[in-house]
Amino acid sequence: MTKKVTVLGSTGSIGTQSLDVIRAQEYSVFGLAAHSNVELLLRQVQEFHPHCIAVVDDAAADRAARELHGMPGAPVLLRGKEGLEELAAMDGSDIVLNAVVGIAGLAATLSAIKSGRDVALANKESLVTGGSLVTDAVRENNVKLLPVDSEHSAIFQCLQDEYSAKSLQKILLTASGGPFFGCTRQELQNVTKDDALRHPNWSMGSKITIDSATLMNKGLELIEAVWLFGLPAEQVQVVVQRQSIIHSMVQFSDNSILAQLGVPDMRIPIQYALTWPERVPGPAPELDFTKLHELTFDTADEATFRCLAACKKAIGKGGLAPCAANGANEEAVRLFLEGRIPFLKIGELVEGVVDSEAFGGPYTLDDVYACDAAARAYVLAHVF
Repeated sequence: MTKKVTVLGSTGSIGTQSLDVIRAQEYSVFGLAAHSNVELLLRQVQEFHPHCIAVVDDAAADRAARELHGMPGAPVLLRGKEGLEELAAMDGSDIVLNAVVGIAGLAATLSAIKSGRDVALANKESLVTGGSLVTDAVRENNVKLLPVDSEHSAIFQCLQDEYSAKSLQKILLTASGGPFFGCTRQELQNVTKDDALRHPNWSMGSKITIDSATLMNKGLELIEAVWLFGLPAEQVQVVVQRQSIIHSMVQFSDNSILAQLGVPDMRIPIQYALTWPERVPGPAPELDFTKLHELTFDTADEATFRCLAACKKAIGKGGLAPCAANGANEEAVRLFLEGRIPFLKIGELVEGVVDSEAFGGPYTLDDVYACDAAARAYVLAHVF
């Protein structure tokens, strides 16, 4: 049966791979959304003929309007963050795949859920910054929240046996270790943006690639796993698996362990989120065990990569501490990519903001945005 899918962040790495899956499954596209890459978005419009598109950036939305003017069957154009949220909530799609980068995806996730849409979630910041808001909304609206991150998809796949899932004892969250695995702090003093963007296994956008290099990505995923699977952080263990073949594992009460393996191709978890509970042929290649000579495992070095340690502190504090860690990281990564701070400063700033106050207690969506702004201000105040 065909599905109608809305893809938020359709011009990014996850978005374009999602469209690979949609193309292979012959699904239809109800809506597409992008921040500012109008050229690619319009090519996607020509191929998939969505009912509606959203463009967040004002100038880019103006360009899109000019290009769409007079186009036969042109989609409805929505603008700005409000347009993104409106598209996420719009009747007509069966599932919303949120591949927006950063906290910008939170409001759209909530809009989709509150409108009764199932959500395939690639925007980990939705749960990191607003975990209780998202999970409460999922329960209240009786929708599905299907993980797209390869690690969380792996855990989700390993828990499909409902009898075994009841005895889940530990999550083994795998990490590639990024481009600087094994390096000391001294060796990382002068690494460049280009060094940090050379991921050994995955092709991703610049922000998430830097997060992989600092291990912040793994810290965010640990927080996300706590919200998705209901285990405390102490029962989520980060394990370095350099080949990125084992995407994560689960351990049950009898110490049996199940793992999900596959080539490092995001189209596998994307497709599982879109086709769940079915498994069908797709565009990702097969894993050839005859060419797989080793699988190695190691410990994540939290003493060197302070972002991971900071995220563990943050989820331990609860409340808005994870939001503060995320906001500080987004701002610090921006400064690093602009060449304005050194690599190791990212972790120092993230840990600093987590240590700066208690952050506990319940919160609203407005509180999330206020905390995010305060964390970014903290970074700027401690850099300049």
